[in-house]
Amino acid sequence: MQERFIADILRNRNNRAILDRWPALNLPDGWLVAGCLFQTVWNLRSGHAPEAGIKDYDLFYFDASDTSEEGERRVQARVDEALGDLGVTIEASNQARVHLWYESHFGQPYEELRSARDGIDRFLVPATCVGIRPGDLYAPNGLAMLYDGLLTMNPLVPHRDLFHEKSASYRARWSWLQIQADCAT
Repeated sequence: MQERFIADILRNRNNRAILDRWPALNLPDGWLVAGCLFQTVWNLRSGHAPEAGIKDYDLFYFDASDTSEEGERRVQARVDEALGDLGVTIEASNQARVHLWYESHFGQPYEELRSARDGIDRFLVPATCVGIRPGDLYAPNGLAMLYDGLLTMNPLVPHRDLFHEKSASYRARWSWLQIQADCAT
């Protein structure tokens, strides 16, 4: 299934370009994550273009030596310089600083992370917990739920309201997705 996943996400020309230019990004503990990966898979299953409706491409990295907003802006500027010609929004996020802003943005507390993988582990929907970089795939929950379109709440982030918002947004775009019954209440 890993080979299938990699082949699928590389059908999205932006994912492929980002991974091809990975060395220029120089991201400590860096990963291409989230919607640009699982939405590509769901688009392909739905018969849509791989890039259809993907609003941004997320890069996670982990730099505990600089948790400042300015430091993150410097990394974003480097990413913009390396990838700006792709014409898509690419957002770099230092996972070492998420705990500093998460609660004010989402209204829920967020524990301090130890790595970028910790951030991937805490996506609201376990099927979407995926990250990739050249030569390395991280899918802590496997890939079966992603391909099956099964949306369940992540026990590491039990924020029911946020889960329902996110899963409703996904179902509006990919109606074949299924919300696990015990999460739909």
